[in-house]
Amino acid sequence: MTTYVDGFHYPGASQRMPYKKFGETDMELSLLGFGGGGLSGFYEEFKEEDAVEIVREALKNGINYIDTAPYYGEGRSETVIGKALKGIPRKAYYISTKVGRYTTKIDEGFNYSPEKIKSRFEISLRLLGLEYVDMIIIHDVEFAKMKDILEEVLPTLQEIVKSGKARYMGISGYPLSRLWDVINRATIKIDFVLSYSRDTLIDSSLDTYYPLFKSKGLGIINASATAMQMLTNAGPQPWHPASDSIKQLCAKAADYCKEKSVELGILAIHHTLSNLNTETLLIGMNSMDVLQANLELLFNKLSPTEEQVLNYIQQQILNRNNNLNWEGVELKKFNMVME
Repeated sequence: MTTYVDGFHYPGASQRMPYKKFGETDMELSLLGFGGGGLSGFYEEFKEEDAVEIVREALKNGINYIDTAPYYGEGRSETVIGKALKGIPRKAYYISTKVGRYTTKIDEGFNYSPEKIKSRFEISLRLLGLEYVDMIIIHDVEFAKMKDILEEVLPTLQEIVKSGKARYMGISGYPLSRLWDVINRATIKIDFVLSYSRDTLIDSSLDTYYPLFKSKGLGIINASATAMQMLTNAGPQPWHPASDSIKQLCAKAADYCKEKSVELGILAIHHTLSNLNTETLLIGMNSMDVLQANLELLFNKLSPTEEQVLNYIQQQILNRNNNLNWEGVELKKFNMVME
C-alpha cells in the first residue's frame, strides 16, 4: 500500500484492508472509503470532536480515501475533515472534493461558472488545510447544461489540475446515462466517475454501465449502498426523493430485519462490498460504532443469521433487477431539464 506510513497506521492495517487500482491513475484506493456526507448533518447530528476522532481512526485502520464537498453541510464536512487531518502525514490518504453544488437552497444551490468554481475551490483547500486534493469532482452533472460542462466546467477543472492544486478530475451524478453522455462527448480527459445509489439491493443498473466506464479507462467510485439510508432499519429522511411505493417496499424489508434483530444497512453494505465490480465504496460514518461496524463487516463478513435474512429479503421482498430509482424527481424539484 503506497499510503502506508510506519508509526501512524495500526500494525497490520495495510494487510487487512483490501485495495484496488483506481482506473489509469497512480492510486490504489481502499475498498472501504470515508464518505464526508455523513459529516454534513443531513442524516444525524454529531459532535465535532467525535467526528475528528472518527476520521483519524478510519485512516489508522487503513481507509485511505476520503470524499467531501462544499454542499455537505455548506462547508461543515470540509471543516471537520480539515481539523481531523492536522498532523496526519499527507502521504497517508487520498482526498476528493467537489464543485458546482453548494447549498440546499433551491435558488442558490448550483453554480457551475468558472469564477464560482475557482473561488469556492480555494475555500475548500483552506478549510481542508491542504495545498492540493487528489481528486476534484463536478458535483451532480445532471444539474448543469451539457454545453457548460463541455465548454466551461471541464476546462476549468483541467486548469486547476495543471496548476497542481488537484491531481485528477472526475464527474458525479445520479443518472448513469448522463455520466456516460458527458464522458462520450468530452474532449478533455476525465479520470473517473462517482455514482451513488446505483448498486444496491433495489438497483443493479451500475452493472450495465461498469464495462462501459472501464472501456474508457475510468476509475469508478461507488457511494450510498443504503440508497441514502432508505435501506436501513431507521429508514429514509423526510427529504428523500424516492416514491412512497419504493419507500414502503424498503420499509417492509426493514421490518423483517427488525423482527430478526438484524440491521438492514449492514446487509445492504455487505451486498455492495461483495460485488466484484466495486472498486471503492464510500460510506458516511459519524460515530465510532458505525465505523467499527463497517470495519467488522469488511473483515469478518455476515453471521449465519444475517446471511439467512439477506437471502430472504432478496428473494421474497426486494429485487435489485427491477432497478427502482428516483431519476428526474430532483430535477423537477429544482425546475430543471436535463440538456
